[in-house]
Amino acid sequence: MRKRIITPVSKETAIADADWLKLDELAEVEITSEDAAHPIESALLPGRGSGWRAAGPGKQTIRLCFARPQPLRRIALNFVEPDSERTQEYVLRWSPDNGQSFRDIVRQQWVFSPHGATSESEDYAVELPAVTVLELGIVPDISGGAAIASLAQWRLA
Repeated sequence: MRKRIITPVSKETAIADADWLKLDELAEVEITSEDAAHPIESALLPGRGSGWRAAGPGKQTIRLCFARPQPLRRIALNFVEPDSERTQEYVLRWSPDNGQSFRDIVRQQWVFSPHGATSESEDYAVELPAVTVLELGIVPDISGGAAIASLAQWRLA
């Protein structure tokens, strides 16, 4: 039997080395709100700060609207909540027809806890041939509390 030892690639290394899209050149962003100290560019563009934060509590939506349809192979999301315990839900959807119809990619819930899980990172392999709108809907606390939605990082390839 033949065998060979391979070096494992960590999730962090794989994300850092990806050929991410330059969203500032390819997309227009629509958002329901943003804290002036934590603008959406902080989550979408490398080296721009500590991520996006909503201006107030409640459900938030972030849409990336592409001038030309984009093929997508990877979607990486990172959420960080070090201070409060809450259950967040998000849904990631895409549209091939400028938002006339949407198809769900994933709907997920995550429990943040200052004494346990303070971050959530997801890296999705997708085969989306012509995305015109990519939408991220975030319910920061499914129990209806006053939590503020935030997004540390969102990358696309």
